[in-house]
Amino acid sequence: MKKVSFFQSIQLKIIIIMILLLLLAIQVIGAYFAQRLENDLKGSFEENIEERLSVLNYNLRESFMQERPEDGDMPTLQEDIENIVSLYGQSDIYSNLQVVDRQFRIVGSNTQEENIGKLVTGDSSVRTAIMYGSSIRMIMRDGHTGERMLIRTIPIHDPEEEPIGAIYLEASMEELYAQLASINNIFLNGTLLAILVSAMVGILVARAITKPITEMRKQAQVMSQGDFSQKVNVYGTDEIGQLAMTFNDMNEKIKLANHTTEEERRKLSSVLSNMSDGVIATNEYGQITLMNDPAITLIGKNFEEAKGRSIFEVLQIEERSVDLMDMQDSGSITIDFSDDEQFFLIKANFSIVQDENEQFSGLITVISDVTEQEKVEKERREFVSNVSHELRTPLTTMRSYLEALTDGAWENKEIAPQFLEVTQSETERMIRLVNDLLQLSKMDHKEQEMIKERVNVVPFFHHVLDRFEMNKQESIKIDRYIPRDSIFLWLDKDKIIQVIDNIMSNAMKYSPEPGTIRFRIMRERNRIKVSISDQGPGIAREKLDKIFERFYRADNARSRQLGGTGLGLAIAKEIIRAHHGQIWAESMEGKGTTVFFTLPLISRKRGG
Repeated sequence: MKKVSFFQSIQLKIIIIMILLLLLAIQVIGAYFAQRLENDLKGSFEENIEERLSVLNYNLRESFMQERPEDGDMPTLQEDIENIVSLYGQSDIYSNLQVVDRQFRIVGSNTQEENIGKLVTGDSSVRTAIMYGSSIRMIMRDGHTGERMLIRTIPIHDPEEEPIGAIYLEASMEELYAQLASINNIFLNGTLLAILVSAMVGILVARAITKPITEMRKQAQVMSQGDFSQKVNVYGTDEIGQLAMTFNDMNEKIKLANHTTEEERRKLSSVLSNMSDGVIATNEYGQITLMNDPAITLIGKNFEEAKGRSIFEVLQIEERSVDLMDMQDSGSITIDFSDDEQFFLIKANFSIVQDENEQFSGLITVISDVTEQEKVEKERREFVSNVSHELRTPLTTMRSYLEALTDGAWENKEIAPQFLEVTQSETERMIRLVNDLLQLSKMDHKEQEMIKERVNVVPFFHHVLDRFEMNKQESIKIDRYIPRDSIFLWLDKDKIIQVIDNIMSNAMKYSPEPGTIRFRIMRERNRIKVSISDQGPGIAREKLDKIFERFYRADNARSRQLGGTGLGLAIAKEIIRAHHGQIWAESMEGKGTTVFFTLPLISRKRGG
């Protein structure tokens, strides 16, 4: 996971929030304080002005009302006003102080003495105060200096409240505003200092808050990689401490759940891997999401090829089964994967998967190879059909002859013995058939015990062939190619005699007259190979591998005519297999057939 930079971290956000909150508080307090301070300073300033003007107004009114003798013993009005102005009208903040009489003449001034005796010009406030007795207050800037000035014009009344003059005052307020600016500057410096302190405190607070969160983030990264061994530190019992304790508790629960899930996953993986059947899982759209190894083997496609593809396409199912929900109700489907080289059938069973809301979320398909089962079932049906046919033929013949005997043929001394001979022959044929079937059944169920012994096969095979020499036709010759050296094998003599009897009987049946049967023994590295060749009509290549199957005849008509059951070579095959050997045939049409079988030699350990 990418590391979070400081400018993207929660620490910076906490610091900014604390600074903004502090600024908001300072601004609210500062604005209120500055407003109140300005109002108070202005109030004090104007109150001071008003007090001085009140005293000046009183003294000027007394001076205006005083009667003055003409002899000149008393100061004149102008001299008296100048004294009053010099006494009560002097101040650093008074930029201009003028006293005006009823005739709008300046009779006193603190700075512009050259204007004394002149008429007031251009100032309507003085005229308004004298004419109407109104007091005027206003604040304005000086056009030359730009200073903010408090303008006060107040009338001077006589005892009857008639205006007898006016006082015009211009007082500079720059000192007051300078004090306000100084105070605001101090407040600004304090604000900057407070911001710096709050930033430092914010860093400490942010680190204290984010440290456990950072540890939990790092632990979450470790947990995402499957390591649940570590825990985060708990620094207190507050909300973050409780969050850390909850995180550790969640860690334990996830660890337990992950262990359980991993154990179940391993079990499922082991089950899927060791199943002989293939398993295919799909999502709700029928797209393949999981396959085990047997499924890959059965369908002949690896998981990368099949992943994401429709299960209908992979299993070669027709689009008639598009609705996935109906697949479970369809039971099992047998799919033909056969090609020109081999016969191959797959059986597929479907079951749907539902989520916690019982909504369809996927499909589980179990596939298995039923080729051998189908072959066995087919062979079973053919076996039953063949047995029924083999038994029906002699039974039909016997019934026909017995009916004829019953109808009176038994009285005919010439026909009756022939009918009885045929009946006896067919009975013996059925007995042979039943005995062969019983023998094959015992071999299939491993019930027939092999009584093996150490046998020198050279005199043994000569003895077996001597029996055929005595019973064969004179026109058929048996050539023997048997080594003179002793060859010892472990075998069941009766069963091997039965094998040779079945092969030699077939060779003699199908050999032409005159004809030659060759019996050959070849010693190989760890076994002997026996071959029996005839000069019969031969067997077609496509039928050669089937002659060892039960009831199979290359020439049905001739085989039944010669009394064969069709089980001789099948019994020979089972006996040779029980001796850990092999049996096969080679043939060309019109040039005879050769049957081979092998038997293992006695190992030196066993022979010693």
